[in-house]
Amino acid sequence: MEILRFKPLLKQTIWGGEKLKRLKHIDTPMEHIGESWELSGVEGNETIVDGGTYDGMKLNELVATMKGELVGEDNYRRFGNEFPLLVKFIDACQDLSIQVHPDDETARRQGKPHGKTEMWYALDCTPDARLYCGLKRQLTPETYKQMVAENNIMEALACHEVKAGDMFFIPGGRIHSIGAGCLVAEIQQTSDVTYRIYDYNRHDSQGNTRQLHTKEAAECIDYHIYDDYRMPYQPMTNQGVPIVSCPYFTTAVYDLTEPMLLDYSELDSFVILTCVSGSGKIAQPGHAPLAFEAGQTVLLPATLKEVTVEGPVRFLETYV
Repeated sequence: MEILRFKPLLKQTIWGGEKLKRLKHIDTPMEHIGESWELSGVEGNETIVDGGTYDGMKLNELVATMKGELVGEDNYRRFGNEFPLLVKFIDACQDLSIQVHPDDETARRQGKPHGKTEMWYALDCTPDARLYCGLKRQLTPETYKQMVAENNIMEALACHEVKAGDMFFIPGGRIHSIGAGCLVAEIQQTSDVTYRIYDYNRHDSQGNTRQLHTKEAAECIDYHIYDDYRMPYQPMTNQGVPIVSCPYFTTAVYDLTEPMLLDYSELDSFVILTCVSGSGKIAQPGHAPLAFEAGQTVLLPATLKEVTVEGPVRFLETYV
């Protein structure tokens, strides 16, 4: 199977900006683009193959057709015909709502198929950009509900300055929000379950405040305080640097200044490559090289055991 590209799904939001148009070189009259879903098997929001042998197929249709050849034999037994990860870019021109996602156990208790664990990798950020991740003040379900009712829940949240290259891991249960000025790549479980905790009393275009999910969120929140919510790593040139390893995905960052062969002969999984800066090429044996530049994502089938990437380019490598 060849390297696969997909048509992105652009999402208009009340907090979206203009950075995604520039990042992805999109010519569209759409305004306030908050998200570009690069690779999605979420029901009703599946990305579609763009070009090649499987042009026009939805991602989950491709999984059902190719099975383990696409996702890996173990992954197909584990996840069936649903692609297990969702990859997106997010541009926050305004602060996103304060929110939380359930972990798998809580999601199943609440009648949902999956929880939602995710990670953020920061791209272009304004000098004053910040985000919220985790707690800085001890809460209980009762004190949490009281602070939401009194509109002062922000006082309990850990706020972080953020710049390009910063990485945050957000397991299910961790309160979080992307702040104004942040452009991030997000990798997450295939789930669209989000519980909104606080939304700054904003109103939509019809003058309505957005729904909060105080009760559902209280059942999900991890009320522990941790020493550090930022994921530290040491950037290195021309080799993969691991940044996340969890039951749902493993991600490394590559910063290439010279061509590099990526060998997946020992891996029984698809691989997602998401370019976060620079431009170059990606090639597989017997095929012409593909352009690979910032804002692009490609899917390598599990049967594809080696590719060569040329830079200068920085990208995220993700597999299950």
